[in-house]
Amino acid sequence: MALINDTTLRDGEQAPFVAFNTKEKLCIAELLCKAGADEIEVGIPAMGKKEQEDIKEIVALKLPIPTMSWNRATMRDLEASINCGVQAVDLSIPTSDVLIGVKYQGNKIKLLKNLESVINAAKDEGLFVCIGAEDASRADIGFLQDILVLGDEFGAKRFRYCDTVGILTPHQTFQNISALCSLNLLEIEMHMHNDFGMATANSIAGIEAGAKSVNTTVIGLGERAGNASFEQVLMSLTHQFDEPRVIDAGALKKLVGTVSRAANRPIDNNFPIVGAHIFSHESGIHANGMMKNQSSYEAFCPEEVGLLRDFPIGKHSGTSTLKYHLNSLGVVTDKRKLTLLLPKVREIVTMRKKVLEPTELKELYLCS
Repeated sequence: MALINDTTLRDGEQAPFVAFNTKEKLCIAELLCKAGADEIEVGIPAMGKKEQEDIKEIVALKLPIPTMSWNRATMRDLEASINCGVQAVDLSIPTSDVLIGVKYQGNKIKLLKNLESVINAAKDEGLFVCIGAEDASRADIGFLQDILVLGDEFGAKRFRYCDTVGILTPHQTFQNISALCSLNLLEIEMHMHNDFGMATANSIAGIEAGAKSVNTTVIGLGERAGNASFEQVLMSLTHQFDEPRVIDAGALKKLVGTVSRAANRPIDNNFPIVGAHIFSHESGIHANGMMKNQSSYEAFCPEEVGLLRDFPIGKHSGTSTLKYHLNSLGVVTDKRKLTLLLPKVREIVTMRKKVLEPTELKELYLCS
């Protein structure tokens, strides 16, 4: 079973123009736990006193899932995390030639020696260690293997493979992760960005290739185009991988709403998994099929994610939808009369760009 390590409180909050207050962070942490996250990354202690205080408050919740902090692979960052009381640390290092040049002046030996020292210090404190391979998708595969060997030797447990600029395709992801998993060293964690709209797909491809963990953010919040979506990954693992997960629909819906408001990011009505209209069936053929069998045009039930099914009265509605709404209002219908009414319904909807309410339909029907 794959682990969901959600980083809404770290990478999600790094989205431009987003800032969570303490109350919002505590609420999000609790809801993530209830909604199905297996681990949460709670912040960056090196940011300073206020961030450390917030992390300490989250740790004090004593949630039944591990809390992880994000760190540069430096002693100073690690000490700040230790003082916060987290159970796990991600130690981030640049791995592509581009970023090693920017951050280590191209000195890979210095980078690896520094990483070794910080891993040892973290292990001495009894922490679970994840090595965060920044820009791994642009790194030399041989260098990534060197990092995995070093991490395994000194007691790290996980390797976070970061597609930092979101350039991979699912096929490339599968190939890259398969190669790293075949080494049988550290477990692999997916950290995918959404610059080409493939973060969730690449995360799932990584799981298919053998990765054991995946980073997510609620509603895909994150830098630039965002990260893999928590709710999309959660439902994929549940339905496409048949994992025995129990989803708290109420908690999931509240979580999505909380993050949306706290980040000031409205959710489009057709947003996957949690969009308000994704269980709305307007097409006459679809509506008729759904009324006969609720699995006709839905991959999962709306109740699983706290939503409701709807049959809007729109331009593409058929007589089945008209009959459904009129019957629900106690009107006995005539099929011929419904057929004759359809053009009028379509004309009104097209003209005003708004679906009919059932009471409006009733008035039209009775007056026709």
